[in-house]
Amino acid sequence: MQTILRSDTVEVKISTEGPVVIIGEKINPTGRKKLAAALQEGNFGYIQELAAKQVVAGADVLDVNVGVPGLDEVMVLPQVVKAVVSQVNTPICLDSANPAALAAALAVTPGKPLVNSVNGEETSLRAVLPIVKDRGAAVIGLTMDEKGIPNDPESRLAIAGKILERAARIGIPTEDVVIDPLVLTVGADSNAGVVTLRTIELIRREFGVNISLGASNVSFGLPDRQTINQALLALAVGAGASCVITDPIKLTGTVRAIDLLLGRDLYARRYITHFRSRPKEND
Repeated sequence: MQTILRSDTVEVKISTEGPVVIIGEKINPTGRKKLAAALQEGNFGYIQELAAKQVVAGADVLDVNVGVPGLDEVMVLPQVVKAVVSQVNTPICLDSANPAALAAALAVTPGKPLVNSVNGEETSLRAVLPIVKDRGAAVIGLTMDEKGIPNDPESRLAIAGKILERAARIGIPTEDVVIDPLVLTVGADSNAGVVTLRTIELIRREFGVNISLGASNVSFGLPDRQTINQALLALAVGAGASCVITDPIKLTGTVRAIDLLLGRDLYARRYITHFRSRPKEND
């Protein structure tokens, strides 16, 4: 199955057969004081710099989140989208829990963007899915609902089914819904990774849809987080994840290696190209 995203000039295919699509996570102020300050100050030059660096590093899609407390997302999210698309030609993933901000940003985002996200809560389904349908966008569905994030794979699978059914009911094609099985920190729950991996397997088997994963949560509170994130990426892609929301500057090499080992990179061309493109100081 393929989920097609577009900018004005670039098309990206998220495919269940790979290769893995990288959604750059760095335009998100959570835990990033410099970015939060730039958003508050209207310093879009810094945001454009982050966008360009991620694309050079290997990002296929750019996540854009302006969630700073007190900031007017309805006004700022479209402004940041305009700044980003004036700098790079990469498709955009609009990341907000505010339906009004999503609607405002979708109106100025070129091509076919991805919306991050909807979940199994009735309020979310009713507010977000019609916006996605009207714009002809694709959407990420989070496997959580009014009760939170379930602790078992079967319940997360059921929420994924609910999201897909409600999307289909209003005319959103199955291929335009990417499911995120969610991952919690293994520092608090040793089974958190296992539950996520099993959920990925169940969703692929039951629905055959594309699956997205944000790797960074799994290592929260633990030392050497990058090693844990790398391990989860490899396991998740092996289980069926087809796109990842991550830091392309640190982890594109890992993703290229995963694709190579899964037989998705003929003669290691993509892996070698990425290696040769890296700045010498990072070698």
